[in-house]
Amino acid sequence: MGEKMKRNERIEVYFYRTSAGREPVREFLQTLSDEEKKIIGTDIKVVQWRWPTGEPLVKNLGNSVYEIRSTLKNRIARVLFSQIGDKLVLLHSFIKKTQKTDDKDIKMAIKRLKEVLNEKK
Repeated sequence: MGEKMKRNERIEVYFYRTSAGREPVREFLQTLSDEEKKIIGTDIKVVQWRWPTGEPLVKNLGNSVYEIRSTLKNRIARVLFSQIGDKLVLLHSFIKKTQKTDDKDIKMAIKRLKEVLNEKK
């Protein structure tokens, strides 16, 4: 009963894009091994089909920012995202090096979220 029901359709996921056209999350993912890409991709797919979902896969970081928590073979990755309307926007990603998600990573996601919201106006 406690598990979320599977959605009938997936929620669309988009990559944050800088004004210069770069997609930092996509670029980060391209630096990973095929195995790591598959793990993170599967986690993103679960969120697409089960959003909203909570821990242990997704943690609310506040300010409309959430993190997808992926466990890789020898390290931990995070993809920070936000829901904007009926879409999820992947804002920032990194390999986690400390117990707590660093404020600078959360601030980067918030900054990018504000940019996306300002574009929508």
